[in-house]
Amino acid sequence: MAKAKSSTVFYCQNCGYESSKWMGQCPGCKEWNTFVEETVSKSPYRGAAGAGGHAGNGGRPSPSVLSQVVVRSEDRVSTGIGELDRVLGGGIVQGSLTLVGGDPGIGKSTLLLQVCRNLAQAGHKVLYISGEESPAQIRMRADRIGQFSDRMLLLCETNLDDIAEVIRSEKPNEVVIDSIQTMYSESVSAAPGSVSQVRESTGILLQLAKGLGVSVLIVGHVTKEGTVAGPRVLEHMVDAVLYFEGDRHASYRILRGVKNRFGSTNEIGVFEMRQQGLTEVLNASEYMLNGRPENASGSVVVCTMEGTRPLLVEIQALVCHSSFGIPRRQTTGTDFNRVNLLMAVLEKRSGVQLASCDAYVNITGGMKVAEPAIDLGIVLAILSSFKNRPLAPGIMAFGEVGLSGEVRGVSQARQRVAEAEKLGFDTCILPQVCCGDCGKSTGIRLIGVKNIQDVIGMEF
Repeated sequence: MAKAKSSTVFYCQNCGYESSKWMGQCPGCKEWNTFVEETVSKSPYRGAAGAGGHAGNGGRPSPSVLSQVVVRSEDRVSTGIGELDRVLGGGIVQGSLTLVGGDPGIGKSTLLLQVCRNLAQAGHKVLYISGEESPAQIRMRADRIGQFSDRMLLLCETNLDDIAEVIRSEKPNEVVIDSIQTMYSESVSAAPGSVSQVRESTGILLQLAKGLGVSVLIVGHVTKEGTVAGPRVLEHMVDAVLYFEGDRHASYRILRGVKNRFGSTNEIGVFEMRQQGLTEVLNASEYMLNGRPENASGSVVVCTMEGTRPLLVEIQALVCHSSFGIPRRQTTGTDFNRVNLLMAVLEKRSGVQLASCDAYVNITGGMKVAEPAIDLGIVLAILSSFKNRPLAPGIMAFGEVGLSGEVRGVSQARQRVAEAEKLGFDTCILPQVCCGDCGKSTGIRLIGVKNIQDVIGMEF
């Protein structure tokens, strides 16, 4: 048998761009000094049995007639955690490969250990593979979560070739890999965590998932920019990518789906970190509005849509005269350029002099919202702080603001109004064009506005 040929290539550590020579700037992501040299072995690639088309004569794969392909319903397995099932699209799909990313200490391993506990209690054979912790450390965390079934197996190993043999022999229903950066394959000479090892390790796990029908969940570390460490191709290889958001020092966590081949990518799950692990937050809007100040200027409640879920969040603004020639602007949780644009619209269309003012805009609770429907709330918060006049506590607002100062309609207005009514708000300021979609509501007063001048005339 001929030996596998090896060669030297250069990989970008940020995006995985491959080059035959070293370059100062990566052509893919435009980052500087990110190329590293690695030796790769060029061996024939053999795909997993059953992952592609069916075998023809001589073991050759042959194409199938599309109209004759049998479509079976996706066998989803509930994780026992409703918020996680929502993000996954209804549960874990058999034979899927899911990537869970997030900052260190935010709760990735804790959540997956809870999932393993629920699946094992439901009769599934679960294999938890850790490359970072000892069995005693995992047992200490497991004791805080609760009692585990005997169908929960534990393996502390980093050699992926040995792990693959264990998976083939044990035949578990679900496998958890914690984490992908610690795994290595002996066929690759690079160090664990390198671009080559991460790509090869994910490829092996993909073959196992598709070939054996095993659902694999892998944990991925993130960089300082908040993306999964390693090449971007890692996200393209897996079926679903989930990100944990939120401050690790706060009690809440937000699980967001970035990619999902079996469901929507707009859903989020809200969790609260407690002594016994992560617990679901069923009423996320009420949880986000806890501790909201009363009769404070610059505070406005808005409604944003996260998939099919309406979510009420509080926007706070602080506007004060600047002592310097260039005013300072700062935002937390929303787009900085969008806030500057809305302030320019206010100054041009309404005559509010904000050019000499510092402005700070914050979305409380650590939420990151980019939906244009919060534009009207940002405008109201800035005006309230500038004039030092608080809004009535029962007011909720939503709507997109255009460059002409018009308030444009947004989608799913009925659901937003219903969420505000459910939480006891008595007034909703919304675009005039959305009033017809909301119908008649006896529990909340609807105020339709066409432009920001109408808002100023009513509230200020």
